[in-house]
Amino acid sequence: MVWQQIYDPFGNMLISTLLAAIPVAVMLVALGFLHIKAHIAAGLGLIAAMGVAVLAYGMPASMAGTAALYGGFVGLLPIGWIVLNIIFLQQLAEQNGSFKILQDSLSGITADRRLQLLLIAFCFGAFFEGAAGFGTPVAVTAGILIGLGFSPLAASGLSLIANTAPVAFGALGTPVITLAKVHGYDLMEVTAMIGRQLPLFSLLVPFWLIWAFAGRKAMMEIWPAILVTGLSFAIPQYLVSNFIGPELVDIIAAIVSMASLVLFLRVWQPKKIWTSPSLKGHEADGGEAKPAVPVKHYTRAELIQAWTPWAILTLFVFVWGLPDVKNYLNGLYAPKFPIEGLHNLIMKMPPVVPTPHPESAVYVLNLLSATGTGILLAAVIGALVMKYRPVEIIATFFRTFWLVRYSLLTIVLMLALGTLTRYSGTDTTLGLAFAGTGMLYPFFGTLMGWMGVAMTGSDTASNVLFGGMQKVAAEQLGLSGNLMGAANSSGGVMGKMIDAQSIVVASTATRWFNHEGDILRYVFFHSIALACLVGIFVTLQAYVWPFSALVIH
Repeated sequence: MVWQQIYDPFGNMLISTLLAAIPVAVMLVALGFLHIKAHIAAGLGLIAAMGVAVLAYGMPASMAGTAALYGGFVGLLPIGWIVLNIIFLQQLAEQNGSFKILQDSLSGITADRRLQLLLIAFCFGAFFEGAAGFGTPVAVTAGILIGLGFSPLAASGLSLIANTAPVAFGALGTPVITLAKVHGYDLMEVTAMIGRQLPLFSLLVPFWLIWAFAGRKAMMEIWPAILVTGLSFAIPQYLVSNFIGPELVDIIAAIVSMASLVLFLRVWQPKKIWTSPSLKGHEADGGEAKPAVPVKHYTRAELIQAWTPWAILTLFVFVWGLPDVKNYLNGLYAPKFPIEGLHNLIMKMPPVVPTPHPESAVYVLNLLSATGTGILLAAVIGALVMKYRPVEIIATFFRTFWLVRYSLLTIVLMLALGTLTRYSGTDTTLGLAFAGTGMLYPFFGTLMGWMGVAMTGSDTASNVLFGGMQKVAAEQLGLSGNLMGAANSSGGVMGKMIDAQSIVVASTATRWFNHEGDILRYVFFHSIALACLVGIFVTLQAYVWPFSALVIH
């Protein structure tokens, strides 16, 4: 039986929108305000989503259950698989002491926590976003920051804030490539448009990051280093996106930014060294600038051994992200399973699409090409380099699985909720509410992208969900379709820090379990404020600087 999505089941868009928002509201209130454990909050949100989909939107109960199950499988692979294996590597490095050497060597570049934050959370995180995406950068950087001594809230929240500007070109350009492929955008034109929106925020986010950590005065004390970091990322981001393509934007920009900051720190250091590991204004011991702690020095051999597992990780993540490698591995093993009772049985309807369109539901068991598999192999090779015995490696893996079991369950339930809202059409109802804002559409259309990522946990998924709607609405209002398609992706990046999946990844990486609500409350203001700034900028592009929406090569 084919079921057609209905976006206004009550003939009143206000009532339908309020109903569509119930599942997300239930989960966020339970998590952020009632302090309920994340897996229970996700379960309550999923139950609410089932009720709304079946009782209000008329979705067959069997389809709703199947959609949730499908989403749960997606939660395990690729997302959960990444989290499990990056924590596995982290556990191995901590157990043999190499993580302490890594910490001290990074402190040797600079003992200033603010500069460590720029180097790790922004630069290093951007590289992992460009190479792999899908939770990898937050998992890696939050884990390193907690190892460096940052407080759990600082390590979690600041990693999430830093992982914004690179997201639109993450995983070798996957979000924008998918946007163009699925909805018929010209790839180079929409890539170039994103490349004219995000560089401003690539310059802004490092300043915002340090302000969020240490306050305005402490930010101004290191403004030259922040400016070097932001400019050396923003300029390559603009040039590569406008004149080369989407695939290598983040990787090139991250390498240039990292190298520029390290070289700059050889000739410049702040007068005051900021050593407080906590958030100023949010934690009792935050905001104190103490004398620098003497850094222990290690032999070259010790440093090489400590850094080798992370160098191996970087190499494997980069290689696993290459399209040719993915295609080769998928050719060896990547069975596809059309989901019976769901695949092509749900019709997406106008005005979201020009004509009725069946929604596919095919689960690809791409275990070989999954980024998590590359991380697992890197962890095993790194463990051998660290001189672990095979039995110790296996024992550590199972201990890690037990450590993150509730986090994996939470991710499964979160993805089940997000997938159900997609197939039931409730997320589209929310999108249509944004699309009906007329002259203010450039602003609210940008927030539509933000909402899409906040709900799905993925800029790619948000582009699939709302990319076509952005194009249709823009053309009806006489705006550039490329402008609003790009705005969906650019606005979406600011939703990455509040999506439940990323918050669980951050809490797991820092082993700050059952504090997901604390993280959410901290980052929410930063997310909505930055999303609104992107919306204002897109509105200016639409009405004040229309020449910036023209494509030039």
